[in-house]
Amino acid sequence: MIFITAKWRILPEHADRWPEIAREFTEATRSEPGCLWFDWSRSVEDPHEYVLVEAFRDDEAGATHVQSEHFTNARKTLPPYLAETPKIVNATIPQDDWSELGEMAVSPRD
Repeated sequence: MIFITAKWRILPEHADRWPEIAREFTEATRSEPGCLWFDWSRSVEDPHEYVLVEAFRDDEAGATHVQSEHFTNARKTLPPYLAETPKIVNATIPQDDWSELGEMAVSPRD
């Protein structure tokens, strides 16, 4: 799978509205057959930063994503809300879902 984490710094005046601003792009990406997940979180340390964790089935799914109409549209509509170019880590890893963090294992609860 292609696993991507990106940090998005949003202009302060738009930070609270970012989930709504990015909603169309988010929903369209999540509906792609090769998208495994596409999840936004807001930083607890910087209220103007959002972290996007996304995964795609394989290289073909990743290519389909960046060639999609909604990705092209996002490249035009989202940058005016950004404080800077997003930072990204992109890796291909040999799995297709989340693994458990064994060092923090939780026993079954009653």
